[in-house]
Amino acid sequence: MHNFSRTTIARYLDDLASREPVPGGGSAAALSAALGAALISMVARYSIGRKGNTRILDRQMTKVLAQSEALRRRFLVLASEDSRAYLAVVAARAGSAKAKQHAALKAGAVPKEVRRLCYKAIRLTPFLTAKGNPYLLSDVEVAVELLMAGLNAASAIAGADA
Repeated sequence: MHNFSRTTIARYLDDLASREPVPGGGSAAALSAALGAALISMVARYSIGRKGNTRILDRQMTKVLAQSEALRRRFLVLASEDSRAYLAVVAARAGSAKAKQHAALKAGAVPKEVRRLCYKAIRLTPFLTAKGNPYLLSDVEVAVELLMAGLNAASAIAGADA
């Protein structure tokens, strides 16, 4: 099983496009969210220490950066966890009803967490829009779009598993 946080983008996309069960849509949802969180981090980094910033503003921006970095790392872990959880669902198909139910519950937890964390990341963006580097507003917009894509894709997966 690949650890997608240690895989190149090219390799991940090759794996995603292959005729293999993983990675799949849930993993792609988490990766989309990771991209959005990474953009939030970039904007925060470019906003810290700007001329005219107060120490309070820089501290607030540093907190946004810490939160977005934690989210980015977690989304990458979830990309791998989704694949492991799906493979457990596939393996459980030959087992008992209880084993199938247990695997499905574990697999369903991953997209639910992706959704919750996407929402948390999106809530960081109004501050960046208001107080961040004004030259990077389009990057904040792209971050929101990627996070919304991750949220909507995770919702589709969670709905399919319900």
